[in-house]
Amino acid sequence: MATELLSFKEMCARFEVTPRTLRYYEYIELLSPQKEGRARFYTPREVARMTLILRGRRFGFSLEEIRQWLELRDRKGTREQYEVWVAMADRQLAELARQRDEIDAAIDDLRRLRDETRQHLAGMPP
Repeated sequence: MATELLSFKEMCARFEVTPRTLRYYEYIELLSPQKEGRARFYTPREVARMTLILRGRRFGFSLEEIRQWLELRDRKGTREQYEVWVAMADRQLAELARQRDEIDAAIDDLRRLRDETRQHLAGMPP
């Protein structure tokens, strides 16, 4: 069974990223596509890594933290490595919860201001 390879353009389309983003991830060695001349081809391993990179970005991890995550995934981790990963996840979960609280407070404030303005408008002559 042949390994399915994605071209550079197919990889960009599949993950909805710009060519610049894909080249940058290669430059910082998060991805290592196969090269044939100037063409780049992405193996299922690279597709899986890109999935994890984008998931890590969505979770708010830095690229360096994502690198550590990928290294742990690529080789059998030690108990200490897994403990570090859990600590990173706990820290990021706390940060996301803090950001959610700030967003909820901003939404509440904006709704209050909007409602006060509506009341003010209702009392004004047309």
